[in-house]
Amino acid sequence: MTRPAGFAAYLTVTAAYWAFMLSDGALRMLVLLHFHTLGFSPVQLAYLFVLYEIAGVVTNLCAGWIAARFGLTSTLYAGLSLQVIALLALTQLDPAWSITASVIFVMLVQGLSGVAKDLAKMSAKSAVKILAPQDGAGLFRWVALLTGSKNAVKGFGFLLGAMVLALFGFVPSVLAMAGLLGGILCAALALMPKGLPMGRKDTKFSEVFSKNRNINWLSLARLFLFGARDVWFVVGIPIYFYAVLSDGSTEGNRAAFFMIGTFMAVWTILYGAVQAAAPRILRATKTTSADKLAQAKRWLLPLIVVPLVLSALVWSTPAPTAPLTITIVLGLLAFGAVFAVNSALHSYLILSFTDARRVTMDVGFYYMANAAGRLVGTVLSGLTYQTGGLPLCLLTAATMIALGWCATAKLQHTAAA
Repeated sequence: MTRPAGFAAYLTVTAAYWAFMLSDGALRMLVLLHFHTLGFSPVQLAYLFVLYEIAGVVTNLCAGWIAARFGLTSTLYAGLSLQVIALLALTQLDPAWSITASVIFVMLVQGLSGVAKDLAKMSAKSAVKILAPQDGAGLFRWVALLTGSKNAVKGFGFLLGAMVLALFGFVPSVLAMAGLLGGILCAALALMPKGLPMGRKDTKFSEVFSKNRNINWLSLARLFLFGARDVWFVVGIPIYFYAVLSDGSTEGNRAAFFMIGTFMAVWTILYGAVQAAAPRILRATKTTSADKLAQAKRWLLPLIVVPLVLSALVWSTPAPTAPLTITIVLGLLAFGAVFAVNSALHSYLILSFTDARRVTMDVGFYYMANAAGRLVGTVLSGLTYQTGGLPLCLLTAATMIALGWCATAKLQHTAAA
């Protein structure tokens, strides 16, 4: 396959992906906090994001085949376009509707946004395999930079979403994001360099399902890894902090919005910064692919400890206190740093296990598992918080990490990796 003159295309794809993830993070905070103030329960809030995650599962499975057949730029442009449509649709929500009608409408719109997000993600991640230098350290650096910077941008999106909701309200904020993303789409259409794969018309859908055992086991490990994050991240911790920080007044609600948005932003930005720095942390230039595979197995173990300890602390404390809240914040930031290293290793391994000819299909299958993990985590976040509060959310996270370690232990070094 002819390798494009790479860095300009890499920068263009990355910039478009950044803009998308900024809107994605902001939209999540807008929806979560807006509907919580309208009286939605934790389970109802989780329902708002369920179709988003289901759409991600289906989209990733299909998007790899679509990109292989029609080209990477087609799926990137489709993702940006659908997100603009989803944002505009969300402005049509009528406050006079019943809770049931509102939940169904927002679920459908979020489902469309989920399709958009995973079309854009699969395109950007697959492009790295095509554009990056061939050596392992070069591939690790480029994918870590793309993924880490994306997560930092999404973190700013969380903060942006909380801020604009507090300052301008729901509809003006969503309209502004739609306009910004529409401008980015126009810029990408005008500036995208030539050379990314245009697709193979003879690609069969059955090729999506990998026969590579490493890709299948890594995909299962990814499912548990991201389920373990979202089981406390999506509903549990924002609602817990809202209960602790808000006094019920308008000013108290605004202050809580800012603090929750700030925590979510700092956590995600730290996660992205560590992820981008993972090649240096792991000394990627001085380690072999076999070493990186061993690191992927070792780095999951400390990730089990943090949620277990935090779960015990919250469970054993009768009422929230300032020291407990600070401990939770610091513990979850530590979780985020270790989680980022694990995520970076996974992002490298999926690209090292696949080859350029079927990269979009393998990456799509892998991110289908990623979306399935987020779906499971999202549902469990509402259920476990409503059933057992934050301690049960965190205990469930530790259990899922342990299951992820079992899947990672099945990975084997091959010459291709």
